[in-house]
Amino acid sequence: MAALNPTIEAVTERIRARSAQRRRRYLDLIDAYDATKPARVKIAEANRAHGAAGCAVQDKIDLLGGKWPSIGIVTAYNDMLSAHAPYERFPDIIRKAAREKGAVAQVAGGVPAMCDGVTQGFAGMELSLFSRDVIALSTAVSLSHLTFDAALLLGICDKIVPGLLIGALRFPWLPVIFVPSGPMPSGLPNKEKAARRQLFAEGKIGREDLLQAEAESYHSPGTCTFYGTANSNQMMMELMGLHMPNAAFVNPNTPLRDALTIAATHRAAEITGLGDDYRPIGRVIDERSIVNAMVGLMATGGSTNHFIHLPAIARAAGIEINWDDFGDVAKVTPLLAKIYPNGSADVNDFRDAGGMAFVTRELIGLGLVHGDIATVAGDGLQRYTQEPRLEGDSVVWRDAPPLSRDERIVRPGANPFQPHGGLVVMAGGLGRACAKTSAVGAAFLTVEAPALVFDTQADVQAAFRAGALDRDCVIVVRGQGPRANGMPELHKLMPLMGALQDRGFKVALVTDGRMSGASGKVLAAIHVTPEAAEGGPLAKVRDGDVLRVDGAAGVLDVVSPADWRDRAPSQLDLAGNQRGMGRELFSLFRINANSAEHGGTALPDYD
Repeated sequence: MAALNPTIEAVTERIRARSAQRRRRYLDLIDAYDATKPARVKIAEANRAHGAAGCAVQDKIDLLGGKWPSIGIVTAYNDMLSAHAPYERFPDIIRKAAREKGAVAQVAGGVPAMCDGVTQGFAGMELSLFSRDVIALSTAVSLSHLTFDAALLLGICDKIVPGLLIGALRFPWLPVIFVPSGPMPSGLPNKEKAARRQLFAEGKIGREDLLQAEAESYHSPGTCTFYGTANSNQMMMELMGLHMPNAAFVNPNTPLRDALTIAATHRAAEITGLGDDYRPIGRVIDERSIVNAMVGLMATGGSTNHFIHLPAIARAAGIEINWDDFGDVAKVTPLLAKIYPNGSADVNDFRDAGGMAFVTRELIGLGLVHGDIATVAGDGLQRYTQEPRLEGDSVVWRDAPPLSRDERIVRPGANPFQPHGGLVVMAGGLGRACAKTSAVGAAFLTVEAPALVFDTQADVQAAFRAGALDRDCVIVVRGQGPRANGMPELHKLMPLMGALQDRGFKVALVTDGRMSGASGKVLAAIHVTPEAAEGGPLAKVRDGDVLRVDGAAGVLDVVSPADWRDRAPSQLDLAGNQRGMGRELFSLFRINANSAEHGGTALPDYD
């Protein structure tokens, strides 16, 4: 194994030092728990009877007596969300597999799973980020029965995986394995879909043509195939050691997918405290695995949403990280993958070209990840350089080919697409932000132009239709942070901004809202903190102010006017964000949300 890169080592050590007291209190929760006895024997007889009453006869016998491990299933199943529809079959598969290993599995609870693809551009999207906190709370409720010796988490998409993980981390004595459902087979190529969206934004095709293109792209059960937040989640679970190796990108409802689900169940039964290979999640997730996830984001050009999610996840494990950690990791991590939107390939193409097995092996070889972490599959990340295959009805793992199967999609560390990561931290007079630069051409990485200021995404769309944006400009959309309106993604801005860029204009976006893995060929400085609703610098910007957005140098600054320092921030009108579509139920979340850099969470401090 290669020596650890000095910058990665330094980042890890400063996180460890920064988190020492918080982490020690967290680990005390594991030390205080006796995992060598079945959880259910620690509760009273009436409680045990309630927990077993709904089971099949043999499972009930095994739960009321004996020492079989009990596995809790927390599921994000619904059949509206394509990525989660396959989970309908999983509990029966898991229950049967658990019995094969001398264990009992029960669905402990369900968590909500909303789809940003359905809500983007509409009021329901303002519940999206806070749904992560609701999912974390729902996971805690599911596991609060204290009858489980391990847990399997069924979730895959944007806020769902972070929420499940945050909730599970507050039960640090439980072994936990994530069980993905896999991506849908490839449909209409993502670049063609994006082109159709841009044509629609320009009024060159109608709604029926656009709907046909969207339906050809999102066409079956499974995760969306572009490399957004959902698939970045899966990458992180691999590099944090919470999946069975390379389970992420196997298509749903296939024999291999079912075999991996069975293997995850068998493994969960093996790593409880009742056996001799106890692997509680609180020790699997530590400073090293968090840094591995950061490295993976940079190496694959992953979703900017994880600049918010990963700090919230780390905090739940007693670990404190910030955007400076991301920025330093980005400087030494080469971009090894080109997956849409920073390339033409989708995640199925990525998997076939070598996928996570290839990328993981390269990162270990470069000394950029901690290869010695504990994982649910065993000690070390080396297992995650192997690909799953079927032998009969069982899954086996074999070493991935030594060379990329397609260097247009994945490359070795000796020949990366670029020498630094696909994400960048930006700072200056407008605050701190992040940007996904891996899909932005070099000619468009720096924009210095007058600001055009908007308070809603709809106002930007109206200005575009009126021709008011046909100029070099920095489009500022403020009042979109966690405290203002729940920090929705502003996904509908990308097609129109792409059209402006194609017309020859220099254009960039600056916002305290989110853009996610949908960030494409236009430079977008997002998650600006402090947000405008808290009096951050964005609240001072006026039309015509010259702003500099520099994705190469990591600068987000005000060039003029001269009175900038003395200018008072504008008061934002947020009344329209507070009622309708259930938003009134989330007022406490908005009031209590912390900054994007600290996770944008309304959950209380765990200390």
